[in-house]
Amino acid sequence: MSKLKGQVAVVTGASKGIGASIAEHLAAAGAAVVVNYSSSKTGAESVVKKIVDAGGKAIAVQADVSKQADVTRLFAETKAAYGKLDILVNNAGIYEFAPIEAVTPEHFHKQFDLNVIGLLLTTQEAIKLIGPGGGSIINISSVVGPMPAATGSVYSATKAAVDAITVSLSIELGPRKIRVNSLNPGMVETEGLHSVGFAVGDFRNMTESKTPLGRIAQPDDIATAAVFFAGPDAGWVTGQTLILAGGMRQ
Repeated sequence: MSKLKGQVAVVTGASKGIGASIAEHLAAAGAAVVVNYSSSKTGAESVVKKIVDAGGKAIAVQADVSKQADVTRLFAETKAAYGKLDILVNNAGIYEFAPIEAVTPEHFHKQFDLNVIGLLLTTQEAIKLIGPGGGSIINISSVVGPMPAATGSVYSATKAAVDAITVSLSIELGPRKIRVNSLNPGMVETEGLHSVGFAVGDFRNMTESKTPLGRIAQPDDIATAAVFFAGPDAGWVTGQTLILAGGMRQ
């Protein structure tokens, strides 16, 4: 498959999980991919190796996208390597849950600085590299945006903000032929899910019992939707939020 042949993509937070899978699927579709990471150089280099071994093109670039200087450098290195940009996937993010009594300014800013401000900073730089032919920006949101979770007031708020930003930017950037959409996954089996202990046990069982398709998602389930939004088949699609939760409603 080469629907994205000749295109260049930046995927933030792509050293593992959903971001890694998206990077690999975009590369398999023909795009040259910048695999961004904040701290896991080994993970990012592993993703790059997997892409290159499969015949694709990829480089790893470190940047904490909540920091302006890092974001500027990320896109400077993208330009130096590939000369342009067609696709931005804003995947980098963090989640923390806390009851209202435990919410602090630090808890708030830790999530908003990356999940929301980071997304805006990367988009600012990305549109400077996207040419007159336009491009695609894909924001990785969450079902907790439209379906907020208990003890997740701050995290849910960041994802609701991402969905609002998606619609706003789709209107603002439409005249420049830049499409902006968001993907809203439910529970996805990633390294992060395992690290917080949700990959097995009552919470997963409850989620699967409420999901018409009877399972939680795998990263590939999200990545294939990202490839669709990135490519020409979605050329008339912008300002949309796609819930990827196996039919779960709440």
